[in-house]
Amino acid sequence: MSYTIDRLIEGADMDSVDARTREALTANGFGVLTEIDVKATMKKKIDKDMPGYRILGACNPGMAWEAIGLEPRVGAMLPCNVILREVDGGIEVSAIDPQASMMGIDNADLQAVAGQVRDMLKTVVANI
Repeated sequence: MSYTIDRLIEGADMDSVDARTREALTANGFGVLTEIDVKATMKKKIDKDMPGYRILGACNPGMAWEAIGLEPRVGAMLPCNVILREVDGGIEVSAIDPQASMMGIDNADLQAVAGQVRDMLKTVVANI
């Protein structure tokens, strides 16, 4: 089982895919809570160069509320991360598969919520 939902945006640059990703997230009820520029961080902290790599911490408040109500410690696994990374040919977008990440929690109701969020993230990735 893959743990991400992936799509390659061919011939695109990081900033345009970032904007498209944020628009698709917003259109599907998500907001970006956190943003990490991994490339800049690695350069600053350990003086290492790497291709562009950003992590967007996305959250759908309604779904997060439901998940936390079912399993209060699930917040350790939130938000839903979406990564953008420079690869040959364009930008790869990868969103976490919430069902895969929640496999370690024995709670069928939480798995159902994770399935709903997975479907929403599949739509987001498809719409970028």
